[in-house]
Amino acid sequence: MPTNPSDRKPGAHPSRRDFLRMAVLTAGGVALAAPTFAEAQALPAMTVYKDPNCGCCEQWVEHVQRAGFKVTVRDTADMQTVKASLGVPDALGSCHTARIGAYTVEGHVPADLIKKMLTEKPAARGLAVPGMPIGSPGMEQGGRKDRYDVLLFDKAGKTKVYASR
Repeated sequence: MPTNPSDRKPGAHPSRRDFLRMAVLTAGGVALAAPTFAEAQALPAMTVYKDPNCGCCEQWVEHVQRAGFKVTVRDTADMQTVKASLGVPDALGSCHTARIGAYTVEGHVPADLIKKMLTEKPAARGLAVPGMPIGSPGMEQGGRKDRYDVLLFDKAGKTKVYASR
């Protein structure tokens, strides 16, 4: 009895062993080809508003793109108007502002925390990393990494620490 399915005579039915081998290989191929749960969950598009001359903003955009976000960049010299229209309190300001779904993301927020927020769907306006902490995404400078908080902020401007890095 041939052990290789290609050694069988044309028109012959596969053996039980051949059938099981094909079933296992097919199931394994399906499992490998199937997207992971995270990949199956499509990320909403993100619009980033930034000054056209800001290099760290470009680096942050690259960071979120590597994380799987589809990003549209809108260069503007009037970031204060953008921030005000999206409800970013002055105290939380940074150099760029993003809109993703119903949320606003201010500053150098790590992509994994944006994904976490989108999964958890908190009752909030969004996330912010005030200022430009060294070592945050887009602000990498050598090996230095300052500690910073990622803040969840609501429509009234109240904040709470969402994560510390």
